[in-house]
Amino acid sequence: MSREVQTLYVAEAEDGIRLDRWFRRRWPHLSNIQVQKMARSGQIRVDGARIKPEGRLTAGAAVRVPPLPDVIERQPGDPHQLSERDIEYARSLVIYEDELVIALNKPHGLAVQGGAKTTKHVDRLLSAWGEGMERPRLVHRLDRDTSGVLLLGKGPEAAKRLAGAFARRQAKKTYWAVVIGNPKPAAGQIDLPLKKSGINDFEMMRPADAKEHGAEPAETAFVTVSRAAHRAAWMALRPFTGRTHQLRAHMLAMGHPILGDPKYKTEASVELSGPLRLQLHARRIELDHPAGGALVVEAPLSPEMKAGFAHFGFSEDEAEADPFHGVRRQR
Repeated sequence: MSREVQTLYVAEAEDGIRLDRWFRRRWPHLSNIQVQKMARSGQIRVDGARIKPEGRLTAGAAVRVPPLPDVIERQPGDPHQLSERDIEYARSLVIYEDELVIALNKPHGLAVQGGAKTTKHVDRLLSAWGEGMERPRLVHRLDRDTSGVLLLGKGPEAAKRLAGAFARRQAKKTYWAVVIGNPKPAAGQIDLPLKKSGINDFEMMRPADAKEHGAEPAETAFVTVSRAAHRAAWMALRPFTGRTHQLRAHMLAMGHPILGDPKYKTEASVELSGPLRLQLHARRIELDHPAGGALVVEAPLSPEMKAGFAHFGFSEDEAEADPFHGVRRQR
């Protein structure tokens, strides 16, 4: 058994997660009964207070982790153990790695976290780097069908610093998208609150009045990079807030939905999309490195985005490295 008491911090992407699930994701060898016992006896505390196993965690919260039982070696055939193929696949996604940070180029269709019907996801693949303290931590997330840069923190302190940058909106994120039509103006900002409606697979974000119960502020900057006549435009998008499906909902609200989007669509966008899949890619992230200095990571285009670029005749060299240089939130 480890005799060390740790203090770990909840990542932005884990906001709202149950305590027992948070523990099981980091230490898969723990049983639910073990986690429940530690919580109910007060060994686990959040921001200094007791918490029930089913209690929800908030981003940035400090979790006291008591000494934990040692990992029991898993036997061959254990369904929770990664195969050599899984490990090779996880490591093939790496586009940057140092002693504190890992950056993945998440492919289209791979969920970041698991669920009742999702068994293959990034969170599970993180075991490719080890368990316990060696296991990288998620610090933000991407939609299942959005490809591109996904950052991980190595160790609790690096994860805390990275998650803090996202929580404080200090990370500069640039997405590329192909949308129907030509937005006018060609550049600007959209400030439109969003509210969740529906549940599970039917959950969507819809525009809402700022005073409406459940409405959350949502701000996005946009720049037109290139046009394919009047049919489609290649857009650079920068979210200043981190709402679920924010970019997809905002572009639909502007009348220019992202092509290939199965949820936020119009009849015209569906027709123009044809066989294309979601044309949304997390191209670049810039933020402070946990060890000091700047961390800038760019993700190569996914096969899905390459197909969209080829179809409309766009070329990567048309874009500036940071099309939002000097742009600030309007608020």
